[in-house]
Amino acid sequence: MDSEGRNQPPPPPSEPSMPSSTAATASAKLKIAGAWSGILDADLNRWTTTTLREEVAKRANCGSECIKLICSGKIIKDGEDGKTKTLLDWGLKGTSKVLATRVSPEQGKALRDESLAEAERAKRLARIRAAATSLSKRHADGTLPIEDFNIEMEDQSGNKVELGSEANQQGVMMGLMLHANGKRLIKKQKYKDALDVLEMGEEAFSLCDPKVIEMVDNVPILQIDIVWCYFMLRDISWLSMAGVRLAKAREGFECSHGKDATRVRLLQAGRSPELPMYLRLDLLEGVVAYHSGLYDQSRKALTSAKVKYQQLQVSDESLSLLMSMGYKERAARKALRITNQDVESAVNFLIEEKEKKILRHQDDIRRRNEIMEQKTYGMTPLKKPVNLEKLNELVSIGFEKTLAAEALRRNENDFQIALDSLTNPETNSTLQSYLESKKRKRERLGSQIFSAVEMQSLEGMGFDRARVEDAMRTFSTREEILNSLTLSDSDIFNVNNGVGSSNVTQESGDGMGNDHGTDTEIGGIDVEMENEIAHDLNGDPLEDYIFEFTIEGDAITEYMTLLDSV
Repeated sequence: MDSEGRNQPPPPPSEPSMPSSTAATASAKLKIAGAWSGILDADLNRWTTTTLREEVAKRANCGSECIKLICSGKIIKDGEDGKTKTLLDWGLKGTSKVLATRVSPEQGKALRDESLAEAERAKRLARIRAAATSLSKRHADGTLPIEDFNIEMEDQSGNKVELGSEANQQGVMMGLMLHANGKRLIKKQKYKDALDVLEMGEEAFSLCDPKVIEMVDNVPILQIDIVWCYFMLRDISWLSMAGVRLAKAREGFECSHGKDATRVRLLQAGRSPELPMYLRLDLLEGVVAYHSGLYDQSRKALTSAKVKYQQLQVSDESLSLLMSMGYKERAARKALRITNQDVESAVNFLIEEKEKKILRHQDDIRRRNEIMEQKTYGMTPLKKPVNLEKLNELVSIGFEKTLAAEALRRNENDFQIALDSLTNPETNSTLQSYLESKKRKRERLGSQIFSAVEMQSLEGMGFDRARVEDAMRTFSTREEILNSLTLSDSDIFNVNNGVGSSNVTQESGDGMGNDHGTDTEIGGIDVEMENEIAHDLNGDPLEDYIFEFTIEGDAITEYMTLLDSV
């Protein structure tokens, strides 16, 4: 019975009542040993590692940075994955025993710095993933890009590539972006970070149709780059996985390059751009075989790598000859390696590369201008840009450009429906009225922007805001407004009321193409990270194959020596 004597119904049998404290908290008595020994009452749902460390440090009479916590043989650190974890997240229970060891202040600082660095690293990886996802989505689905550039895929001949479905286009594009970012980290010798980014790229590629992936060699190259990170980190724990990845790479190359790289040779007119990548593949296969105890297999792979390494060595005479013609050393080496040391073919290759670079630059300018033009027309109901080819066709018939663009925009780029709208007097009049209204709105917006700037400027001169507002309502030009403000109150109404118009307008392009400046994040878009990722995409279709291989040469010698000792 309750305090008023009324009977209370028992709780339903299917929902037994529980003490409210157990539902809200996960209280536990943790046994602590080491720097301080005892039992701590801890709320596992709310306490973080930082909380526990501070409580132990308080009882051990030392700073929290000097306490290292170990549970179940694992060091528990703050923000290891970039998030704040509770003790419950770490798997601690009421029966858990925690070892608290005291470290020197220097060690404590190093642990704290390591923890902060790990958290920062996890945060940066999350930013890279989010930026690559956002960029690939905007540039793969045919919508108008926010930026003044457009990301497109090319084959080794520089031709645009379409991969069918939007999902395939986005998946491959995202994979390429992450791969490019990972390669930049490899160049900076940040192999651990590169490994995480490359694995994200692998995940993006895995979302695509396998038949599409078989057509491109980016995935096999990515597998090799991942194993290269294993090798540079000297992490033997990845040995079995390395073997699987290299087998996938070999199989992938056979699909995309053809057996013995016959297809790529045909596409490259007999040249051999793929040789450095096959050199690295042979070397890594030899290293994995050696550590697996397969010495004969290792020697075979390393011997193949050595042959390719020697084949790629450039003679000083050939290099000097090309450099005497005005070519830079790096470009000359690249040309000689790709053309099997044939000087004449190397010169032809360099001339072709220069012509392609000029054409690519011109194409980039043309496409950027197209994007800027498309932004002025706005987007279709399905968020697509106005099709410029169809627009130019309508203009060639004799229709005014902005009118034709509006007809296409409204009708989802359907040429025939847009043509019907333009030839119908009623719909044509409606389109013209809309465009005129839009023009007046832009002019009014421009005038408002001018007024706001002018207001701030005049107030900065010391004029009263009320007088400034009154003058701006009465007069149009800056000269007239200033004259009215500098006159006495009795003279204001004697000034002739001139008529003027502001030429300040703002083409909003339906909110697209605004100048973002150097802001880090605008409208939910991580501008800084997206620019970094876009910068990694240099447009050179042979970039994957061109790298220096001094490390490979040293590694071949090292493992051949190890094999000889075995």
